[in-house]
Amino acid sequence: MKITKNQARIFILMKQGLFGDYKFSGKAGIMDFIRQAGCIQFDPIDICGKNQELVLQSRVDDFGKSQLYELLYKDRMLVDLFDKNMAIVLIDDWPQLDHYREYYRNGGRGKDDIDRISGDVIDYINRNGPSCSADIPYNDKVNWYWAPTSLSRAALETLYYRGELVIHHKKNTRKYYALAKKHLPERILNAANPNGTPEEKHDWHLLRRIKSVGMLWNRTSDALLGISNFKAPERNTSFQRLLSGGLIRELSIEGIKFPFYISSDDEALLKKTIETNIKSMRTEFIAPLDNMMWDRRLITEIFEFNYKWEIYTPAKDRKFG
Repeated sequence: MKITKNQARIFILMKQGLFGDYKFSGKAGIMDFIRQAGCIQFDPIDICGKNQELVLQSRVDDFGKSQLYELLYKDRMLVDLFDKNMAIVLIDDWPQLDHYREYYRNGGRGKDDIDRISGDVIDYINRNGPSCSADIPYNDKVNWYWAPTSLSRAALETLYYRGELVIHHKKNTRKYYALAKKHLPERILNAANPNGTPEEKHDWHLLRRIKSVGMLWNRTSDALLGISNFKAPERNTSFQRLLSGGLIRELSIEGIKFPFYISSDDEALLKKTIETNIKSMRTEFIAPLDNMMWDRRLITEIFEFNYKWEIYTPAKDRKFG
């Protein structure tokens, strides 16, 4: 199947819910979009809204930040987990993302120090309820991922990464942790990963990312961050398995030499894009870590728009601020 760049643009925008009338609305719309996207990336930087809030604001009619908070920390239908970096996912995806928890159970920074006090930390939270790092008196400094931090914070975060704790609530940026077994259903906590082999895990995650962006190519891509042990050989065979199994469809875009892949579930949407002359005057604010922007080279090729997030660019080299 061969399409034009403009058809590819409209397809991606329609898939993302950014073209024409809003197709997502309210709390149900938040769930519908995250169900489609797999995850939205979490980022604490807040200049005019955090990434996760801006992603939803651009797509969900009547979106309010309190709705997302309720789904995460009251309704427990969503959960903060690693997927594409730190992300917000459906609680039902907890079993499929077990490989992240396995990594932190077996390794991670400061493991020996954290293992030494982890039982005491869990006992403290069991007795006292939701707690933050300021509540737990382990102030020794450990070498942490961004900068040295207190052992109490490192222990809480690691136990959270292992799945023994969940975020109970937040006060501004401060996280309060609680025991996972008290706040997540037993059917979720005790479920085995349905993807038993490395190949099944790769295929599940790759298809998830294709659906999240709308279309991907078989190239090195930030859209694939967080898929374990997924270098070029594994990526090539995973694309081939999905293609052979009929789960994805290959297409070419006029003027671009690389093939692209969409989920077979989206063929009807692609045909609608091709067969109808749809126009949209809608304008939305797109955040730097928006799902649509996960592969910036792809955006450059298809939209002919060279996007750069200059937060990590030295000031003297910035063009836009």
